[in-house]
Amino acid sequence: MNTFANRVLIVGGGGHSKVIIEVFRAMGCEPAGILDPHTSDRDILGVAVFGGDDLMERLFEMGYRRAHVAIGQNSLRRRLGTQLKNLGFELVNAIHPSAVISPSAELGEGISVMPNAVIHTKARVSALAIVNTGAIIEHDCFIGVATHVAPRSVMGGNVVIEDEVLFGIGAVARPLSRIGARATIGAGAVVIGTIEPDLVATGVPARPGSP
Repeated sequence: MNTFANRVLIVGGGGHSKVIIEVFRAMGCEPAGILDPHTSDRDILGVAVFGGDDLMERLFEMGYRRAHVAIGQNSLRRRLGTQLKNLGFELVNAIHPSAVISPSAELGEGISVMPNAVIHTKARVSALAIVNTGAIIEHDCFIGVATHVAPRSVMGGNVVIEDEVLFGIGAVARPLSRIGARATIGAGAVVIGTIEPDLVATGVPARPGSP
């Protein structure tokens, strides 16, 4: 009998990881352990640090099958998530019980949805995305792979946010807006149209600056 198969490994040991640990506990799931090559801590919030992410293959061979990437940096979260999938891990969602999610919404694997976030009717949230505390994703929106929708941000209906975007704290996107891949939308910015890929946009209305 595989005693490790249902236990969830956390990849990442920084601030975002601490939040994810508490989200899993709110879900009734105690994480098995943490992988992070950059921490010298023996445990984080009582969860043992096993070592670095170079242990992923060994832990899979031991019988671990479920993992969650708890890293805020979008491209790194995507890379590690891809590594885990290629090894055969299931990417588990971390969804706080206070989040409000429409039954018609579509959720990808390995996402995190924080307390009091709202994902409305027919919205689609792709793999490895973060929907942070109190964020609101209205009907028919699309959130790309490994995008981070920051706390208290709001998007109206039919907004498209492509892969690896950082949609900043308190930012707003008007209905039908589009934000290209890897763009950064600054805190409190208001997007009223299209932001091209790889740009940084700030202000009201949001205007691109230097990438």
